[in-house]
Amino acid sequence: MNAVIKFKRRSSPTITPQALAWDRHHLWVSSRDLGMLYKIDIETLQIVEEIDPPGIVWAAVSLGDGEMRFTIGKGLNDDRYVYRYSDGAFSRLFACPDFTGSYLSYDGANLYLSQWYEKRILKYDEKGNVICKIDIGAEICGHTFVDGSIYVLRGQEKPNEDWRIARLDLQKQTPEIEDIAVVPFACRSLTFDGELFWSNYRAKDTIISFALPN
Repeated sequence: MNAVIKFKRRSSPTITPQALAWDRHHLWVSSRDLGMLYKIDIETLQIVEEIDPPGIVWAAVSLGDGEMRFTIGKGLNDDRYVYRYSDGAFSRLFACPDFTGSYLSYDGANLYLSQWYEKRILKYDEKGNVICKIDIGAEICGHTFVDGSIYVLRGQEKPNEDWRIARLDLQKQTPEIEDIAVVPFACRSLTFDGELFWSNYRAKDTIISFALPN
């Protein structure tokens, strides 16, 4: 299987970049170790705004019109909750199942939350109820929607950080997941800016953009 192409590595403006999202104007990046959230310029990767969230931001997604959703870990047990962020304010929406969950994506109507060790993605309605469970068959370290299909970073963290990007067309009656390309770094989070995919190489304090092979 071919690897992703048009690789561009750039130094992250913060250490241990974790969450990553594109809101059509800026990238949003969190720092796992500093516990901060940043809005950054996509061209220069310079910080535009620094935000102090109510916990560790593990995942982010834009819903458009200034609306963001975050997976935030709280307390000594790192209990996970989904938060709304709008007009500079955070509000807790609901707890993740068994307080576990990480990456987020949005299809234009519904929110999707992945659970790393359960190897699945949960689809939510607007009230925070799980309405669908999607088996991904591997550990998940990011996902995003492009043209109606969900693209997923899936694989195995240990022992060697083995990851692939896969596609799943949820509009089909019986969708099947298809591996498209190898992702040759320890990726965390996935977003799409309309042209390129973006992910964090957290261990190297690096943000990487890439395209898929034809």
